[in-house]
Amino acid sequence: MSSHAAAAGHIDHHHDATTTTGIPHKKLFMWAFLASDCMFFGSLIATHLIYRLHPPVGTPDPRDIFAIELTSGSTFILLMSSLLMALAVNACQQGNVATTRKMLLGTIVFGLVFLGIQVYEFLHFIHAYGLTLSSSVFGSTFYTLTGTHGVHVAIGVLWLILMYVRSFKPADESDGQGWILRGFFHFLNFAAMVVLSIYTLLALVHGYEEGHGLAYFFSNHFIAFFGCIALLGGLIWFAKARGPVEFGEANAIDVESMGLYWHFVDIVWIVIFPVVYLLEYIVLP
Repeated sequence: MSSHAAAAGHIDHHHDATTTTGIPHKKLFMWAFLASDCMFFGSLIATHLIYRLHPPVGTPDPRDIFAIELTSGSTFILLMSSLLMALAVNACQQGNVATTRKMLLGTIVFGLVFLGIQVYEFLHFIHAYGLTLSSSVFGSTFYTLTGTHGVHVAIGVLWLILMYVRSFKPADESDGQGWILRGFFHFLNFAAMVVLSIYTLLALVHGYEEGHGLAYFFSNHFIAFFGCIALLGGLIWFAKARGPVEFGEANAIDVESMGLYWHFVDIVWIVIFPVVYLLEYIVLP
């Protein structure tokens, strides 16, 4: 537990007597932002629905394009990330920094898997079916809606990574400049691994689709593969314990605010998935 949390004693995570509403300002701000985002996504979903239910001439049949099994798997992964996010909030409220980090890492991995599948899906639609932003109204509304949601997931992953790196800030304030530099390179290491991992995974999947085996993959992408391993080693090194940290129960409101955002993104996808991918199976015979 952080020294700040210990000094403050028990913390009521659901009530703040210092505010006029009794709700922590950070949580209230997040709720206000999510309320505005509801209206934003509502307009995108409504627009997509209008053109799906009244398609212009020449609109492709989504049942010929979508791979329901793949998207169902990515949906399950995204929903399971909400469980890990809830466990991270609970662990932080109890001052369990180690468990908080593990749950944050799990949420990051699941979020990245979802994004990787979405990138693969978009590339497949473009190359296999010629579905682009400008090819049809269906393509325009589909990419705008699902792409906007993907950007929200990417922002959430970035926020999670920053929170994970923040959890290593030392309690000793005399190490301020050293922590800033170490945190910066920790973040760069994480970001580089994310980009390189997605690239390597997509290259592997593309190779198998083209009928190539592992030998072809390693002959063309061995630098990227071993780069991922090296970056993973860097993350393990950065995660080594270096004494007490300034992170614990007092930071639970930050993790909870981030959790509200992440749960909202998952709930939006619960709406998008049937509206976009299952509509013809629900509405049409």
